[in-house]
Amino acid sequence: MASKILYVCQQIAPYFPDAEEAQLCRGLVQAMQERGNEIRTFMPRYGCINERRHQLHEVIRLSGMNLIIDDNDHQLIIKVASVPAARVQIYFIDNDDYFARKAALTDAEGLYFPDNDERALFFARGVIETVKKLRWMPAVVHCHGWFSALVPVYLKTVFADEPLFRDVKVVVSLYDDAFPEPLDSGLREKIVGENIKSKNLKLLDTPSYENLYRFVMNYADGAVVASERVDAKTLEMVRASGKPLLEYCPPVDKAFFDNYMRFYEALRE
Repeated sequence: MASKILYVCQQIAPYFPDAEEAQLCRGLVQAMQERGNEIRTFMPRYGCINERRHQLHEVIRLSGMNLIIDDNDHQLIIKVASVPAARVQIYFIDNDDYFARKAALTDAEGLYFPDNDERALFFARGVIETVKKLRWMPAVVHCHGWFSALVPVYLKTVFADEPLFRDVKVVVSLYDDAFPEPLDSGLREKIVGENIKSKNLKLLDTPSYENLYRFVMNYADGAVVASERVDAKTLEMVRASGKPLLEYCPPVDKAFFDNYMRFYEALRE
């Protein structure tokens, strides 16, 4: 049964050609489109992406909104590019404050940027606000990587009464992308500032990778183990949550993409 599927990706090929997650997202998006689904795909416009080479251009009608993160205004800029070989279009969330730096999530020394929590908040909000502007109603929202993990929280709280998202099913994919140190200690207050009310906010008193997913799984409808090397404690917690779970399957398996299709369909039944 064909669906409208929104993919929110931390990274996707060809913009990150060597990463496991980027390759999986690239293949999954194309495979679901080839199976008759209507697809929209988003990722951050990290400063390390060569806009000229990949022919990114701004979508003026979608840009220009300001999002307030931690009491500061940040302009939302939307860009778009196509993956010609796949006839797939990618929307990019951009902002000079958060994405102008010539790197993705870590600096030249491999240290995670201290404002990654705010960048993730901006990305999640930016995706949802843009989908609203497009007036497009997804049946499934599939989030890939921890940088997209706050999307389910917004959808099930702030935007829960929005007609476009009222019946949506939200899936999170787990990868080998755990960050070693907790995110900024102010994340809980920043989330409160987003009008997100939750009895689970205490989980973010120490916003470690595991605690972030403990928080997020309260709002996800299902999860996918997308890598052989997922943080063990996080995986144990997700399995114990009782939420529908698609266990790891090697990408070379003939039924690989069909497994995803069946998983989406089961969630919608």
